[in-house]
Amino acid sequence: MSEKKRITLDDVARLAGVSAITVSRALRRPEMVSEAVRKRIDSAVAELGYVPNPAARHLATGRSNVIGVLIPSVTNNVFSEVLKGIYAASETSPYDVQLANTRYCANTEESALRLFASQKPAGMVVSGFDQTEAGRKLLETLDCPVVQIMETGEDPVDVCVGLSHFHAAEAATRHLLAQGYRRPGFLGARMDPRTRRRFAGFRAEAQAAGVFAEARVVTSTEASSVTKGAEMLRQLMAQAPEVDAIFCNNDDLALGALFEAQRLGLSVPERLGICGFNDLEVMAVANPSLTSVRTRRFEMGRSAIEIILARLDGGWQGPRVVDLGHEVIARQSTARQR
Repeated sequence: MSEKKRITLDDVARLAGVSAITVSRALRRPEMVSEAVRKRIDSAVAELGYVPNPAARHLATGRSNVIGVLIPSVTNNVFSEVLKGIYAASETSPYDVQLANTRYCANTEESALRLFASQKPAGMVVSGFDQTEAGRKLLETLDCPVVQIMETGEDPVDVCVGLSHFHAAEAATRHLLAQGYRRPGFLGARMDPRTRRRFAGFRAEAQAAGVFAEARVVTSTEASSVTKGAEMLRQLMAQAPEVDAIFCNNDDLALGALFEAQRLGLSVPERLGICGFNDLEVMAVANPSLTSVRTRRFEMGRSAIEIILARLDGGWQGPRVVDLGHEVIARQSTARQR
């Protein structure tokens, strides 16, 4: 049986009645080709069943058409919003998104970076600033735009898009103090670098107000969950029953703490104020509704891809640090009568 002939760019060009260069341009940058020509090319591609050869493009440009994305979790709702933004910005581009789950492990992230580096990516999106030393060097030597997301920092590899978790936690703590709470506590799970920065912000603001106490801090290296939030509040109330408000490092913990407070007969917000972080959809519909720090996660993903596409097109003139900010969304769980 003879081997089936591979359809080439020249085959598409002959059927569409244009040059191979025009076909290539239409496939990579469709906005540069007239609508009539684009329709002829699209029709020829469909009729012939043409599939672009990424290896050929790699040889021609020195880069693949891959934008690598490294995130620490594919089950966390926080990152689902980030991915929505990434795909919203990339779906009309000529680039393919390839995703790697690092599972909050710096060594796993480093291994994924080595794999992506071998593919000569067109761009890279990575979470945070806490790569291993080798991982950081890999990012610095990549010949492509690199965007670090989820937080801001003074020394990004290339560009960063996110927020200051330290300042966002300070703002949340100030909100609790402004509502009249004077014995605030902190619940933190997993204790990844961003969580540690949130705790540092809480501690700094509480110490400045003279209300910080180590006994009112409960942390765990275990993964965050609603169940974990309930367990941690129960532990906190046992070791520091005087606590009158809690800042939770994410919304899962805050929701679990609310459920446990109700089981313990603690009135929210009068006896116990609760504030989460990220402002997931559930926070607005809980009863009582839960205060949280809103982070612009969809915009982080979308902006990261838009910056990479602009850099590849030679058009990015923005700053190296893009701070999307944060907002404390005050709801019933902290609406204490002062």
